[in-house]
Amino acid sequence: MAESERKSMGVIDLTLFSVCAVLVIDTLTASASIGPSSITWWLVTFILFVVPYGMISSELGTAWPGEGGIYDWVKRAYGDRWAVRTTWFYWINVALWMPAVYIMFAGMFSRLFAPNLSLWAQIGIGIGLTWITVWFCNISVDVGKLIPNLGAVAKVVIILVLGGGGFYLANSQGMANEITLSSMIPSLDSGLAFLPAIVFNLMGFELVACMGDEIRNPKRDTPRSIFAAAGTVTFLYILGTIGILMALPVEDIGLVGGIVDTLKVVFGESSSLVWIIGTLALFTFVTNMVTWCMGANRAAAEAATDGELPALFAKINSNGAPVGANIITGMVSSVVMVCYGFFAAGNDELFWTLFAFSSVIFLFPYLFMFPAFLRLRRTEPDAHRPFRVPGGKGVALWCTIVPSLFVIQAVILFIFPDLPLGKVDWSYSLPVLLGIALTVGVGEVIVNRAASQKRAA
Repeated sequence: MAESERKSMGVIDLTLFSVCAVLVIDTLTASASIGPSSITWWLVTFILFVVPYGMISSELGTAWPGEGGIYDWVKRAYGDRWAVRTTWFYWINVALWMPAVYIMFAGMFSRLFAPNLSLWAQIGIGIGLTWITVWFCNISVDVGKLIPNLGAVAKVVIILVLGGGGFYLANSQGMANEITLSSMIPSLDSGLAFLPAIVFNLMGFELVACMGDEIRNPKRDTPRSIFAAAGTVTFLYILGTIGILMALPVEDIGLVGGIVDTLKVVFGESSSLVWIIGTLALFTFVTNMVTWCMGANRAAAEAATDGELPALFAKINSNGAPVGANIITGMVSSVVMVCYGFFAAGNDELFWTLFAFSSVIFLFPYLFMFPAFLRLRRTEPDAHRPFRVPGGKGVALWCTIVPSLFVIQAVILFIFPDLPLGKVDWSYSLPVLLGIALTVGVGEVIVNRAASQKRAA
């Protein structure tokens, strides 16, 4: 097959892929729970975080395109051990995040269609969706890319409905929350517990680099798609947040039921549009996990090929999909959901605990990626960079430090959400810390195993 025929993803596909990966409906209510000041936080985060982050991703993704993505960049900058850590965190996060997403799916499904659905029935739905996701990731990219594309379109429709519905209610009945310049001024209150969700919601633009071998023109299309997706996603997040705030008082916004509650306020309790849009939201949960699995598992497979993850991760099927990494993801997700069934009560606090734990793991690789950009500027100054972060050393340093600080504050607030109020809730923070410690410990075992194998080779 000709090279041009094998490469199937253009700039539109990549933009939709990024929108589907980054734009998440399931945590939109978390950002709205901050209150009207969340609008300002979205804008500040876009300017100070997303812009430099997008430029770094574009430079690294065009200079060193390939399925390894962030793994490749960290490896070039810091060597094998840090690359293995990066890949472990990047991959295991998806396997840990999937249960949270599908638990929310089952909870929303129950709220929409089966109010008396038992906890174990909901977990059964989540496990079934996990393996549907694995199946989609095991088919060819030509078919698999349709899922992210459809998911991106569905997410845009949902947010337009939420935003448009909120403005309609505000015009006809008045706003549920006062949205003024004074109310949008950020303050150190309990709403900051959800501030990390804004940073989390804007992560993942570098994921398109993992599809490098499927991109028709990675050096041209990668930066175009990243910047197009970044602007689109931030605008849509702000629109959706405003719509929810116009429809529901802040104190009534639930993490799991907030979207359904907003739809019911906009369309009425018994309107068929609530079920139609709600079903569309459920569909986006699946498309989001398919997108992340397609990217993260390809990076894991490349690391395994280099002997830095167990060999099973490197297994590739006839479609070129990382079937080994996909299956392991499904197994981990299923086990976590079964454990959830024994210990959980299915409330908002539990969802947030699992989400926060997986999000901290997800953020760790970016603490390696941003400095890797700066180091590669020094160690490989002559490498061809089709896209280059403009400015000199000062701008490059700023683009490294500022996004890193955003990630660090998100990690701290995910673990200690009441810290701005001068309090620590150890009943919440301790399980999160223990989960992080266990995940890091397993990762270090893998790092040492990979190092031993390389020494013996």
